[in-house]
Amino acid sequence: MIKQLENFEMEQVMNIWLKTNITAHNFIPKEYWIKNYDVVKDEYMPISTTFVYKEDDTIKAFISIIENSFIGALFVLEDYQGQGIGKKLLDHCKSLYSNLELGVYEKNTAAVNFYKHCGFIVKKEQLNEDSGITEYIMAWTKED
Repeated sequence: MIKQLENFEMEQVMNIWLKTNITAHNFIPKEYWIKNYDVVKDEYMPISTTFVYKEDDTIKAFISIIENSFIGALFVLEDYQGQGIGKKLLDHCKSLYSNLELGVYEKNTAAVNFYKHCGFIVKKEQLNEDSGITEYIMAWTKED
């Protein structure tokens, strides 16, 4: 079931954020994610609209949208990847928003291919300000 994040679920979502970032981005030191945990939790999550995919009282994935268009996070716990959960969350957001944009690390080829498969195109390539690693800015627009 997809539903909006409730405050009491924040810690569970942030644990998914941390675990999945460390696994998906093995080209970035683990300490980078640990250092950014509080910034994401205290600054980005409060300004985001976050939807969770929850089954049997377990949050398996979440997506956060900033300013009605920017996907700040889309993470699926490793045990549940490849089951269509990320696509369901993305499709839910596509039904609510007419344009979506995101930043994804070039080296995270699984994520880049996932977004391409879901209709996103690479708009530009740039260095991520914070990590200094190359990322793609990808976008999707609802067709009339």
